[in-house]
Amino acid sequence: MATAAEPRPAELPLSGGRDGAKVRLHPLLTATIQGPPAWFLREEGRLAWRKAFGLGVPKDEWFRAPIQCFLVEHPSAGPILIDTGFHGSVAVSPRSNLGAFGTIIYRDIDMRAEQTAAAQLRAKDIEPSSVKVVIMTHLHPDHASAISDFPEAAFILSTDEWEAATQGGQRDGYVKRQFDHGFDYRLVDFDSEEANSFSGFARSFDLFGDGSARIAFTPGHTAGHMSVIVQTAQGEVLVAGDAIFMRRTLDDEHLPHMVFDEHLFRRSLREIKQYVKETPDAVVIPGHDWEAWEKLKPVY
Repeated sequence: MATAAEPRPAELPLSGGRDGAKVRLHPLLTATIQGPPAWFLREEGRLAWRKAFGLGVPKDEWFRAPIQCFLVEHPSAGPILIDTGFHGSVAVSPRSNLGAFGTIIYRDIDMRAEQTAAAQLRAKDIEPSSVKVVIMTHLHPDHASAISDFPEAAFILSTDEWEAATQGGQRDGYVKRQFDHGFDYRLVDFDSEEANSFSGFARSFDLFGDGSARIAFTPGHTAGHMSVIVQTAQGEVLVAGDAIFMRRTLDDEHLPHMVFDEHLFRRSLREIKQYVKETPDAVVIPGHDWEAWEKLKPVY
């Protein structure tokens, strides 16, 4: 199925930047899921895949994991999102949004309609239509499920991720109907000469030209995954996305069960570790670590 959208190259920096800008970052919990430990922290052996999919693993041993996204309030560019979390339909009929394979991957979903990103924005007196930029770490359903809630936004993602998502299918982790809309998709080419290094990351872009929000290329979980570094009044925050599922992925180099490319994943992991070495006071937010989620502040 071909997407109805015609993506265009992102022209960076985006408008709205302001010298010395600091942003406010609000972590938003759109749902939780349950999964077997070996899905998040791989086990070795011929039958390891069985444990990764929960076969023979008691439910009381499964991990709870957050499905998260982030509101970024920029003082002049306005409200921005990092990912979208789950769409409200997941709370009622998961299969209709996530697809058959998605309901195997995302299990024991705990979600209420008021947990959607759009609902949480309205609770903060922010209309979803006022969000003009959504930064997509990647296009897997737990990050892209609610794209349709933000038709006025420009969606920023890597060229590699767009190609992987539009050419792949559910077995590759993508549900095309979630992003098969005639929306404003803007692609960032991390292979271009304009990409530059930043504090451990080999390839990055300053989104607004003011240092407030930077995207870094961290492929491996998917072909075009990227992470986001924001500057807040309290210091830097790295939204790592699924470049690190758990804090243990970073600390112990304990990879999740499934990655698109293990070599790229480990290379991105080394870059994140170097970033942490150079910026030890930065807050690092993994993609699906409940303990890490519980330690987050309501706003940075």
